[in-house]
Amino acid sequence: MMKFTKKNFVFLVGGIIIYVVDIGVDFWVASKYFCQGQYSWSILILYFRGVSSLITQRFSYEWFKNDWEVTDIGKLKWIFLVHLFQCGLFIRYWFALKYGFQAAFKQKSSGDASETDPSILIQKQAIDAVTDINMLRVFKTFLETTPQLFVQIYILMEHGKTDFCQYAAIFMSFCGISSSVVDYQISLRKALPDKAEFRGPSKFMYLFYKLLAITSWVLSISLITRLSVRISVILLIFLWICGFTWTSKQCTTFCKSKNMEYLYRIVVGIILIFTFFNIKGRRTKVCISIYYATHTVVTLGILFVYIFWKPAIIKEIYFTIVSILTIFSLVLGIIFLVVYYRHFHPTTYCRSQAYSDEVDGVAGRNNGVKSDRFQNFLM
Repeated sequence: MMKFTKKNFVFLVGGIIIYVVDIGVDFWVASKYFCQGQYSWSILILYFRGVSSLITQRFSYEWFKNDWEVTDIGKLKWIFLVHLFQCGLFIRYWFALKYGFQAAFKQKSSGDASETDPSILIQKQAIDAVTDINMLRVFKTFLETTPQLFVQIYILMEHGKTDFCQYAAIFMSFCGISSSVVDYQISLRKALPDKAEFRGPSKFMYLFYKLLAITSWVLSISLITRLSVRISVILLIFLWICGFTWTSKQCTTFCKSKNMEYLYRIVVGIILIFTFFNIKGRRTKVCISIYYATHTVVTLGILFVYIFWKPAIIKEIYFTIVSILTIFSLVLGIIFLVVYYRHFHPTTYCRSQAYSDEVDGVAGRNNGVKSDRFQNFLM
């Protein structure tokens, strides 16, 4: 098992700061829109935050129930109240800080320590706690952060008004997406002993691939929404249906209850609107190629629709800028995707597995419930 280091602890503290600042920025932006009389934007931002919070709290509480023994009924009641007031992630951060501090600053390294050694157990508790947080952050990123980024970009395109709070919201959205996709990869590779370490060059290549691809798609959705809100809604619903159907056909077994598994597939369907994730740990060269080919066709289709449907708009400066950024992000994102999986994916150091967006949870022995959670979670 990889170790929870002092650097990991620093990144954990940084993650808490980003999480708190993100909450503050959301309410700040919502209050700004409300004071300006733009009630629909204010309600929409709060809606994304509310739905995201409800879903992440639900999963967090279920994981506590799955991980704790029946004898912890008293603690579970207290945990339920905390999650009821939408503060479950703070409890998880508290556990992560507690175990992380012990693992990083108080435990001495021992090369021949067994799995029952207290220092090894503390290391595992710290890594498991951080990994659970990063699983929840993946949900939050695509249920709240990415949709909010789309809303802010659309508002800028639609009204042309700029405000510092809007730039702050966009900046925090990019920070949230970046830290979420990278931190999750790092934590899962630490949690499972058979996975190669996620090194510096791999982190940057993976970050640029995800961030550029997501940015291009968000800009594309913003453009089609600027053209027609109805068409945008129909497109998003259609994409969600495709993602949900594909997830259901994979026969996922992430949750223990049918209701939670259904909710999980709904969430994965939303995630698949914005980025590709392999939820079964199989070779995905064909799937990932189809996914990004479809995004490319839809993006180009949106630009062509503007040319033939609204030729007057293409003369506006904002359309030129957004179009260039969309194509530029798409091309660079696909380039980083290919280069990452051919040369920088951690498994390339062990075996050739190009375009294999595999789940980082397929091995891991004697890890109990959490091992099952890792094995059945998406990458």
